[in-house]
Parts: sequence; structure tokens; C-alpha cells
Amino acid sequence: MSGRVIVRRSRGETLPDRTDWERVRALTDADIEKAIAEDPDAAPILDEEWFKNAEIVFPPGKSALSLRIDNDVLGWFKRQGKGYQSRMNAVLRAYMDAQKKKAG
Repeated sequence: MSGRVIVRRSRGETLPDRTDWERVRALTDADIEKAIAEDPDAAPILDEEWFKNAEIVFPPGKSALSLRIDNDVLGWFKRQGKGYQSRMNAVLRAYMDAQKKKAG
């Protein structure tokens, strides 16, 4: 056993809300903008200029196929966790884009 605690829940049972809503409601726009500016992972604030230049971009379609991949390569991607097929696709796309730029 890993020592993890397993908690069983019934369908429809929700966890208690741990958000401090009073603190959230008390935040001013300036507080929020300051927190965003200080967070290196936060997306920039979307202003009118951003929306004026925004484009709707639809992702290309996907095709199902059977592909033979070396066991160690597939194993490495799978060990990265959920979404390994999407990561493999991203690697292939990056390679394709690089080759397109090289070809001019």
C-alpha cells in the first residue's frame, strides 16, 4: 500500500467550498490588476485593443491512424502523464513548422 488515504464519495456529493468569498468580494480592480502584474504565469489583462485585434482561430481537424512508434519513445511520452498523444502531436507540429521555415 502506498499509504494514501482513499475517500469514497457518493455521486452528486460535493466537497465543501473553501474559497474565502468575503476576501474575494473585497478585492478592488487595482488589487486584481496588481496581482496579475506580479504573477509571471498570469495572462495579460484583455483590454479593448486586444479584442479589436483578436481573431477566431479554429484548430485543424484530427485524423485517427495507426502509427508504429519505438517502445522507448512511446513509453517516455506516456510517463509524462495524461495528454501524451497531444504532446506527441505538438512535437510533430513543431518539427513540421521548423521544416516549413527552413524550406522558405
